[in-house]
Amino acid sequence: MKKRLLTGDRPTGKLHLGHYIGSLKERVRLQNEYESFILLADYHVLTTKQSKDEIANISQNLEDIMYDYLSVGLDPQVTTFYLQSQVPEVAEMTLLFSMLVTVPRLQRMPSLKDMARDAKMNEMPLGLLSYPVLQSADILLSRAHIVPVGKDNEAHIELTRELVKRFRFLYDSDLFPLPEARISESKTLVGTDGQAKMSKSLNNAIFLSDTKEAVQKKVMGMYTDPKRIRSDVPGTVEGNPVFIYHDFFNKDKKQLQSYKERYEQGKIGDVEIKQALADVINDFLDPFREQREYYKSQPGLAQSILFEGSMRVRELAKKTIGEMKKAMGLGSAWNRIRRKAEERRKAEERRKKEERGTAEERSTAERDRKERDRESG
Repeated sequence: MKKRLLTGDRPTGKLHLGHYIGSLKERVRLQNEYESFILLADYHVLTTKQSKDEIANISQNLEDIMYDYLSVGLDPQVTTFYLQSQVPEVAEMTLLFSMLVTVPRLQRMPSLKDMARDAKMNEMPLGLLSYPVLQSADILLSRAHIVPVGKDNEAHIELTRELVKRFRFLYDSDLFPLPEARISESKTLVGTDGQAKMSKSLNNAIFLSDTKEAVQKKVMGMYTDPKRIRSDVPGTVEGNPVFIYHDFFNKDKKQLQSYKERYEQGKIGDVEIKQALADVINDFLDPFREQREYYKSQPGLAQSILFEGSMRVRELAKKTIGEMKKAMGLGSAWNRIRRKAEERRKAEERRKKEERGTAEERSTAERDRKERDRESG
């Protein structure tokens, strides 16, 4: 039996080349090696985005991301996609696991303060503080063995492992496997401005769904070597975003090496280097565009894939939460209540049946008496 793998994204917008390099490429490679689950974590969105308008955006974001997933080669025949909010058992599991972790432990999570700062929050809401517990519930709900994450999220998997160990100690149960973090070794793709990692909010992203024209425009506007004021001035390749992208996407390494040497010698201009990059990226995205159109040409197919996956995980979640509560002993109290209630219900039914029988006997006896009286009269 294959081990299970869980990964996912917050549906906050379209996916871009940075997502592909950082995680999607690896997911496609691993989907046949593991029983793969991909979570669309709309509850996680609420940890930093609670306004009605932000929540309203989730619907379109879900559709966009599903097309992104399917276009890059994630296969619904071997990968299960599901929507977090349609598996309500995860909220109950989060509550139960929250009893096994302390506030100081959560406050030591390194990523939470960064998330609060990025969301411009002066104070940390409870939902954000307990976000790692919700993430643990996501992982353990499907009883995942492998969780691909970036180095910055490794601490979240460690917390999950602590919760599993605590659960095993308290309830003598091996219901949950100890999940392992699979740390991505992929390099971070800088934004087109060269200042930070690629991000929609920073307006420095090339999206997987961008048209050829959009890619051309973005690449031609990319940041390069600020000291190079003319094409005959020797330029710097190291740290130059245009060449960073070439290194990621240009398969013709001989041609690329020539570009680098000529650039450093001042024998090729930025325009030519950028045009070559635009062509390379568009060639890279063309198969994704073709696959995207295939799914878009079949209305409702992507939505059906997400719906069916969510229903499958819902059934899995019901079983997991049931076994979890049984291991904790929560089920025994309810079972006793239910048994006593059932006994009372059956006793009431017997009593009413007996009362109906007695009434019928009296009625029959009365009819017989009246019949005898008429006959004797």
